[in-house]
Amino acid sequence: MVVVDQPAQSGMVVALQANYLEVELDQVSELIPSRLLCTRRTRLSHRGEAVFVGDRVRVEAIDVSHARAVVADVEPRFSFLTRPPVANATTVVVALAVDQPAFDPDQASRFLLTAERTSLVVQLVLTKTDLLEPEALETLRLHAWGYPPLLVSTSNGLGLSNLKERLAGSPLSVLCGPSGVGKSSLLNALIPDLELRIGAVSGRLQRGRHTTRHVELHRLGAEARVADTPGFNRPELPDDPRNLEVLFPELRAQLEHHPCRFRDCLHRDEPGCGVTRDWERYPIYRRAVEELLGLSRPSRGG
Repeated sequence: MVVVDQPAQSGMVVALQANYLEVELDQVSELIPSRLLCTRRTRLSHRGEAVFVGDRVRVEAIDVSHARAVVADVEPRFSFLTRPPVANATTVVVALAVDQPAFDPDQASRFLLTAERTSLVVQLVLTKTDLLEPEALETLRLHAWGYPPLLVSTSNGLGLSNLKERLAGSPLSVLCGPSGVGKSSLLNALIPDLELRIGAVSGRLQRGRHTTRHVELHRLGAEARVADTPGFNRPELPDDPRNLEVLFPELRAQLEHHPCRFRDCLHRDEPGCGVTRDWERYPIYRRAVEELLGLSRPSRGG
């Protein structure tokens, strides 16, 4: 074991492998590998401090010959996502396919609600746009949802340079979305040397096969990284129906200009409610409220 006799190094956790952490160091040195496979100091476990992808850490006891080290401390986080677990994210990129699998407004809304709950910047990306005619794309009307989407296609290159420019301006973007929307293909197009494995979409269920099994950060430039995350198809709704209004940008904007006079109003059929019903996602909002109210009712068997 060759341990470098020098001060501790700082870096970022870019991947987890079982009980090991992959840490990318901030400073590049000819003596020390830029990426180290690390274990945790026992005292971190004793203090109950978990370490996640995106965490800023301090490493010690560097074994140069085997590119190993020990994570001795974790810096405070300024943000944390629970699903997927990523620390210090700055942007949530929601990737949704326009076809194969077909665009599902309810599923899309659930992903966007989950992104809005983080209070981070939310960027909507529509993939596989080469599969639809421009007129069909217009019918999605996602501008009315409050999200000007980026239209991209890895087949013809549409929008890729614009997306790369957006992501390069954010220190840590988390790419999420349903299985099969082309997240891995998108990252391969943005970072040509990546060569992530790509799965096909099931013809019968129109669901993608999970090709990403864990969260990993990939460098997109000198100051930017993007997290690839496992796909899942139906995020859970927030727990409290009273908080839903702030997660719909179009409803949030309506309440800013014309506040409802009832503080505890759920904006359904309450007499005197100041919210209009003529916005596109109102049926989705209402179903979500009623689903949460149904879940919150006590069971009759008790």
